[in-house]
Amino acid sequence: MYSVPRPMTAGFEPVVVPEEVVDDAIAKKIERYFQRKYDRRVFNGAVLFAEKGKVIYKGAFGHGDIRGKRDPLTTNSPFQLASVTKPMTATAVLMLQDWGYLSVEDSIQKFIPNFPYKGVTVKHLLTQKSGLPEYLYFSDVHWKDWHKTITNDDVLCLMEIHEPNRYYRPNYRYNYVNTNYIVLASIIEKVSGVTYNKFMEKYIFEPLGMDDAFVYQKDAESLPTTLGHDKRRRKIADSHYNGVVGDKGIYASVEDLFRFDQSFYDNALICPETAESAFAPAHRRLHAHDNYGMGWRINTQRNGNKIIHHSGWWKGYTSYFIRMPYSEKTIIVLNNCLRGGFMSTKEFRALLDE
Repeated sequence: MYSVPRPMTAGFEPVVVPEEVVDDAIAKKIERYFQRKYDRRVFNGAVLFAEKGKVIYKGAFGHGDIRGKRDPLTTNSPFQLASVTKPMTATAVLMLQDWGYLSVEDSIQKFIPNFPYKGVTVKHLLTQKSGLPEYLYFSDVHWKDWHKTITNDDVLCLMEIHEPNRYYRPNYRYNYVNTNYIVLASIIEKVSGVTYNKFMEKYIFEPLGMDDAFVYQKDAESLPTTLGHDKRRRKIADSHYNGVVGDKGIYASVEDLFRFDQSFYDNALICPETAESAFAPAHRRLHAHDNYGMGWRINTQRNGNKIIHHSGWWKGYTSYFIRMPYSEKTIIVLNNCLRGGFMSTKEFRALLDE
């Protein structure tokens, strides 16, 4: 526990993850399930299942480079998290609120004065209620040189110059667009005075002991040890969109995500009241079992229990991060092969008798 606000120069105590515990029957069931997926060549990745802070099963299947049979995967192998990056971006924003540096009710122009869309708040971005256009679509039109890496600043510049039509007025309805989270990443930079990757490293990865996690910077370093693969198990080229972060861009291992998961029980990053607001469904028009909070998808079951989760897809990677706080169970599945399509989260939960 800590009291807020806390200055950005303050130190952190690392999150302590308990020793793993083995339930042979459940562990074998989980391993058989993923071994069959791997044998059928529809899964190539790493998994971790836990309950009450203890690992029930963790394992890795395949290679970072599938066809080359290079870089055997381990539970410390970093994968592109795709949209599972969004809960981390949201957490960083909420940390800044807890520290007193911003409010979710602030307008975007407070941090980005030339932002062309009026009436949008930080909370609208967090809850996917801004009505902003999808940057992946308008950048396809306005970014002429696809051999040149595009960045968050470039996207903001395109928005300022071209002002693509927004989908809806702010606070009108839910509309999931990646643009919201790149704007949030830019706000983190404006408020903190450091780059998004430096902020995530200093205030989330290092304090939690997420030793394998990093924000990928295209053109600044070599490719990660895992690569995304298409449905024919061929490597997917490094996209010019990999210079954009906040909506995606974080690489992490299943071990890293487990430490991030545990931080919400230890209140290591944000205070309990802030976490509760992040996990609250924000959309009256959406179903209770398929809602969105601040950076998280929310599945409220009939008995009132909430499944807090997010999945992601990007350029050959699929990721699943499922939290069940009512039973303190966690499921993390990271895959770097698109063959077989998306996997069933209901099947994952059934492996834990959920």
